[in-house]
Amino acid sequence: MKRLHHLVLTLVVAALMAAPASATQYLSTEFEFTDVIPDTGDALVLLVPEGQTDLALDGWSQATREQVARATGAAGFTGQPGDQVELLAPVDLDFDRLILAGIGEVAGTPRPQAEEVGAALSQRLNATDAHAIVVSSILLGEGAAATRLTAEVAHGIDLRNYRFDRFKSDPSPRPAQTFVWHSGDPQDVEGRYHLLRALAEGVFTARELTNLPGRVGYPEAFANHAREVLEPLGVEVTILGPEEVQALGMGSLYSVSQGSDMKAHLLIAHWPGGTGDPIALVGKGNSFDTGGYNLKTDGASILRMHTDKAGGAAVVGAIQALAGQEAPVNVVGVVPLSINMISGDASLPGDVVTAGDGSTIEIGNTDAEGRLILADGIWYAREHLNARVIVDIATLTGAKVGALGTEYSAIFTRDERLEQTLRTAGDLTGERVWPMPLDGYEGITRSRIADQINTGSPGAQAGAIFLEHFAGDTPWAHLDIAGDAFVAGPQGIHPEGSTGHGVRLLTEWIYEFEGAGR
Repeated sequence: MKRLHHLVLTLVVAALMAAPASATQYLSTEFEFTDVIPDTGDALVLLVPEGQTDLALDGWSQATREQVARATGAAGFTGQPGDQVELLAPVDLDFDRLILAGIGEVAGTPRPQAEEVGAALSQRLNATDAHAIVVSSILLGEGAAATRLTAEVAHGIDLRNYRFDRFKSDPSPRPAQTFVWHSGDPQDVEGRYHLLRALAEGVFTARELTNLPGRVGYPEAFANHAREVLEPLGVEVTILGPEEVQALGMGSLYSVSQGSDMKAHLLIAHWPGGTGDPIALVGKGNSFDTGGYNLKTDGASILRMHTDKAGGAAVVGAIQALAGQEAPVNVVGVVPLSINMISGDASLPGDVVTAGDGSTIEIGNTDAEGRLILADGIWYAREHLNARVIVDIATLTGAKVGALGTEYSAIFTRDERLEQTLRTAGDLTGERVWPMPLDGYEGITRSRIADQINTGSPGAQAGAIFLEHFAGDTPWAHLDIAGDAFVAGPQGIHPEGSTGHGVRLLTEWIYEFEGAGR
């Protein structure tokens, strides 16, 4: 009966999974880049630097200039990021609306603020019937800073326009506009934008994988979805099934799914863009978390437990982004995949399992399953892939949310370079991290009957110290992104649902750590 049930389940979800949506399916917008501004359209957007006094383009009439001056004066518009003024039927312009969007100081506006400007523009434009949109950044001048800001505004529009609608019988049309980007350096802007578009595609994949319900995004389906996205980009994908997981001795990973018909898998995705031993990104891929016999009893909490695979999704998205950018780096993503269910075969509190490195683990709580699967993922990266540095990422503990909320992810590491480069990458992308201590917690995961126990207090430290063991002597950092993977309603660059958190952080970190130029 179990085999028949699994066959039926596979057939049911196959149509829903199908081929993964590409970024062109996620987005219906089109971008063009030019140094000649069109003189007609539905909307004209003018990106304005802070302190700019002459808010006009060449050829504008005196009447247009006066109308703009009166409107911006009445609104108190100063060009700061977030400032917007809209004029309907602007005088002497063949556009239905004119939008002035503040961008801040050209040399000083950070990337996250520029992307938020794009997200706010997207929100405003999507509330109209405008289809032909011209965005001029000519007031920003020429050079690297203006190029960067323009591309980042475009990136913010892309990020906000993603929709997860594959299960709606009659989905609302996705935003479908043609943007013409007018600047003094259109080729440079286009080149910078295409790097960010590859990054956006990685974010979209991570959002899609995280948003998939438990019965659709189960371990094997997650792995196959990743393969279909990554292999066309030149990524070498290997998927280990449950028998191979067992044969390699990864009993810690296997134990989490043993109560389900959908057993554990291990996804390995290698982008061979550089030489030498690889950097390893290890992401928690628990496709649904009931808590096991330590059952989650909060209905609102368990409803969102399909997002427990957000760390693994972030790793897949980062590998996709690096491959799409043809990054000159050697990086491997490792995603241990499980689904934490209850049955007569499920792990029990107090059971002892043996991890890939031969160490024994007492299961003090079946709801602390993330560290069980990451343990074998980290060990595999060290032992079988010869990783020279390992960063793992996971929605691991509620304790992290209690300590830092959702403004920061927690970082645990003893390696100063890892901490510094991850913090720099977090600041650059807006996915900020804050260091948490590892010292002073000796014995926190000591077990009475085994080598370790998968519980301890404080919870975030216990999870990190448990995982540190499996990295051995390899430089290692742990990112706890609990609370960062999902938003209930649209916020800035994020539509409602999964945020794809971690893709931009990990991708930027690889460049920072390797000193690789773009």
